[in-house]
Amino acid sequence: MDELLLAWFRANGRDLPWRRTRDPYAILVSEVMLQQTQVERVVPRWHAWLDRWPTVDSLASASPADVIREWQGLGYNRRALNLHGAATHAAAHGWPADLTELPGVGPYTAAAVASFAFGLPVLPVDTNVARVQERTGHAFGSACGQALMDLGATICLARVPRCGKCPLVGGCPSRGRRYEPSRKQSRFEGSFRQRRAAALRAVSEAARPLAELDAEAVAALERDGLVCLVDGLVSLPA
Repeated sequence: MDELLLAWFRANGRDLPWRRTRDPYAILVSEVMLQQTQVERVVPRWHAWLDRWPTVDSLASASPADVIREWQGLGYNRRALNLHGAATHAAAHGWPADLTELPGVGPYTAAAVASFAFGLPVLPVDTNVARVQERTGHAFGSACGQALMDLGATICLARVPRCGKCPLVGGCPSRGRRYEPSRKQSRFEGSFRQRRAAALRAVSEAARPLAELDAEAVAALERDGLVCLVDGLVSLPA
């Protein structure tokens, strides 16, 4: 199955900009952005981020406030501080052998950077990879990581797989099956996440008195290290 998949990938793989580099910093930025954000939204933001901070040292030298401002619109803003923390660690100490030592880097992200940047023989298992492996019952090799991601994202879809276009259909025991919808993420509109985002956006423009803001949202942002509250004034971290 590996060879069938890799042949399909050579002809059909997505042309994503972070696949044209082996720079662990650039790849880490893409992986952190992709954790909760769709690929189409990430591509221009990834380019803009690297235009502003092209190296791990340049990001490490940035202020947390500027990092938070640049991240606005990508959501789950704690990721920005984690990325800044990871860059600070890597700039000071180099890339650790165990990448999960970096802030915000879990087993999947560590495996992705290890594989795509450092060429280590590990298979990063995200939702798409896990789905394809489960449905085919095949243990794919480490070289198949990006191919599995693309197959899961474009062909082996969560609810209604496009089995007729799948290069693995001949040996797949799940071909032709349909699946129940997975639990959807709660609506952003009217949610507490929206309130947090609005408060952070306001503070990103200028420091504000707490009385002008959603106090509950500010408290949550402060717990995450995204804002500072001093003498009733809310601002981004220095």
